[in-house]
Formats: sequence, structure tokens, C-alpha cells
Amino acid sequence: MEIRSMTIEDYDEIYSMWQITSKRALCKADSRESIEKYLNRNKGMSLVAVADGKIVGTVLAGHDGRRGFIHHMAVLPEYRRKHIGNKLATEAVKRISADGIDKTHIFCYRDNFTGQDFWTSLGFKKRGDLFVFSKE
Repeated sequence: MEIRSMTIEDYDEIYSMWQITSKRALCKADSRESIEKYLNRNKGMSLVAVADGKIVGTVLAGHDGRRGFIHHMAVLPEYRRKHIGNKLATEAVKRISADGIDKTHIFCYRDNFTGQDFWTSLGFKKRGDLFVFSKE
């Protein structure tokens, strides 16, 4: 398995994967144009895992100059439990940290207990002191 930087040429394959793994989290901000802007703004921070000639995992990662963020961390179901997610997340945080960012956030749905367990196992702490507000 290879971990490498995500490129916009990966878009069709990763979007298809997100349809399987992250469908409820997808929105118009995940358009090809928006992802290309994100990748250009956060060069080299988003990653893909490639095995058997196909993308089997992704992490969309970057920062705003102050805090890091991880979005759409996903591994195809048949490739889970092989430490692919761990490698992707660890490398993404490492790259964000190398850019001088000392804290990274991940948004995880309340009912995504598998995701919560995963992030806790990597040392992320669940916060109870804030709410996320969104406006479209």
C-alpha cells in the first residue's frame, strides 16, 4: 500500500468512494471545483491510500492558518482493520503540524460510534464545551 498526496486527478475515484463511506456528509462544497480550491490552498496535506491499483482510503486535510481540520476521512469497508485509516490520519496531522499548526479538529457525527472510537484511539479528545453552528 502507498500513501501519497491527493491530486484533483483523483477526484472521480475519491468522490465515488465517499458515496459509499461518507454519503450523508457530502454537499455542494464537495464539488470538483471546491475540492480543487481546497487542495491548492492546502498543498500536500490531503492524502490517498492506494492498494491493488485503486484508491482505498482518503483524508481531506488542511488548515486555516490557525487550526487544522480533517474532513472525509474514509477507508473502503473491505480494506478496514488494516491500519490504513491510522496511517492516513497520522500523516495528515504530521503534515499540518509541520506547517506550524498545533491543534487539529475533526467533526464526527454523534451516532458515528466507530468514528468516535477511532479518533479517541489516535489521541483526539471529545469536547463537550461547544456546539457547531452552520449557515448556508
